[in-house]
Formats: sequence, structure tokens, C-alpha cells
Amino acid sequence: MSGLTRGEVGKRTNVNVETLRYYERCGLLPAPPRTTSNYRVYPYKTVEVVLFIKRAQDLGFPLKEIKELLALRSAGRPPCPEVCKRTEAKLSNIDERIQTLQSLRQLLVQLLRKCPRNQPVTTCPILEAIENEETRI
Repeated sequence: MSGLTRGEVGKRTNVNVETLRYYERCGLLPAPPRTTSNYRVYPYKTVEVVLFIKRAQDLGFPLKEIKELLALRSAGRPPCPEVCKRTEAKLSNIDERIQTLQSLRQLLVQLLRKCPRNQPVTTCPILEAIENEETRI
């Protein structure tokens, strides 16, 4: 039986073998056939799929959405409009997170400006603001 062991797939993709097991349990990777001695033998294409998963994660897609992207990828029909729709939604989500992080940054800068830095911690304006919920965005 021709293919790759779990360790070989892990080395080629720089992914821990436990991660490969997890991908199988999540349905991202199909369970590979086994040899007569019960070793898993992954098709060579598995490397490509794992690299796709890792790149999609780098772009901010969670595993649930990656599973859907993989299904679209192998659907046999032109999935591009659906992929574009999902990518636009991801981009919108990222824009919202950036806005939230920018607001958070502004709040932290304001708190730092209020801090005289030479008072005891019991009168720290930053801790007081957190305690009094003045830090809500």
C-alpha cells in the first residue's frame, strides 16, 4: 500500500501527529486506510490538505469554517461565489476586531496617562478603573 505514515505527514507539514489525529476526529481529514499491521497510510494528497488547513487558519478561519471550505473545494461545482461570500464575512469580522482593538488601545493609553507612576498600588488609577468598570468598550 503506497502512501505516507502519520509521522511522515507531520514532518512534511510541520504539524504534530496529535494534530493530525484531531483533524481526523473533526472530519477535516478522512480516516486513512490501514496496513495489515494496522498502520495508517495517508494518501500523498493529505500533505496538500493539511497545508491548506494551516494556511486557512493563518488567515483567521476557524476549523469549522475550514471544513466547509474543504467541502466547497471538493464539491465538483464552481464554489467561488460562496468562497467569496465567506471571505467577505471573515474580512468584516477582522475589521470589527481591529476596531475593537483600536478602542482598547485608546483606553489603555488614556489609563496610562492618568497614572502618576509614583503612588502606591492601593491608589493606582488603572486598577481603580478596572475595578469600577470604567474599562468597558
